[in-house]
Amino acid sequence: MSLDAETRQQLLDSVSRFVRERLRPLEDQVAENDAVPDDIIQEMKELGLFGLAIPEEFGGLGLSMEDECLTMFEMGRTSPAFRSVFGTNVGIGSQGIVMFGSDEQKQEWLPGLASGEIIASFALTEPEAGSDAGSVRCTAIRDGDEYVINGTKRYITNANKAHIFTLMARTNPDVKGAKGVSSFIVPSDLPGISLGKPEKKWVSRARTSVTLTLTMSACRLAFALGMKAWASSMPCKFSNVGVFTYPLCVSASLNV
Repeated sequence: MSLDAETRQQLLDSVSRFVRERLRPLEDQVAENDAVPDDIIQEMKELGLFGLAIPEEFGGLGLSMEDECLTMFEMGRTSPAFRSVFGTNVGIGSQGIVMFGSDEQKQEWLPGLASGEIIASFALTEPEAGSDAGSVRCTAIRDGDEYVINGTKRYITNANKAHIFTLMARTNPDVKGAKGVSSFIVPSDLPGISLGKPEKKWVSRARTSVTLTLTMSACRLAFALGMKAWASSMPCKFSNVGVFTYPLCVSASLNV
C-alpha cells in the first residue's frame, strides 16, 4: 500500500530523527560491544520497523516498495548493524510466508514477525551453494507426515536470534536444479538443530551470521511453503526486497 504524501513524510521524519538522535551516537558502542542495545531494539519495534513490508491485516505497515526504499535509505545513514536487527523480518525471512504461505501459516507467524516478537532468518546459503539456489544439497526427505531435514547452511544472518527459518532444501534428490528444491518454515527449537560460532566481520559489527547445521530435524508438512508451486523464481521473489533496499542503505551511508 502506498502512503499518502503527508503520512509518508511523517514516517520518514520519525525514522530520520531516530537515526540521528538515537542510533548514530551509539555506533562506536555497538561496534565495540558487537551488539545492539535492547532498548534500541524495543524502540525499533515501537516504530514498526519489523513489519514494514508485512500486510496491515497482520499488524505490519504494509508499505509499498517505494515507501520501503525511502525508509531504508534513511536507515542507511547509520551503521548497517542497526538495519540487520529487523532486516530479515522485513525481507527474506518473512516474504516467503507473505507470498506463498497458507492462511494458517500467515495467521500463526506474521503478527509476531510484524511486532518483532518473532525473528525470522533465511536459510539458503550452503558451503557449496549460494546465489545458485538450484544447487542446494540440504535434503528434506518425506517420512510419513513429516520431512526429515539434513544438511548445513552457512552465513545465515540472525540465525542465533531466529525463532523460525525460511529454509530451502532438496525434496527430490533425483531431480537436478531448482525443480527438486522446496521451501519450509522451520522452527528454530526443533530437535537436531545446532548453531556454529558467529562469524567475525571486519566492517559490519553486531550483524550476526552463523553457520547453521541441521541434522535429522523433522519438519512437519504443515510448515512447507509452496510445495506444488516451487519454481526457480521463488527464492528470487523472496530476496527482491533486499535487492532493492540494501543498495540504498549503502548509498545513504556514502551520501550518494
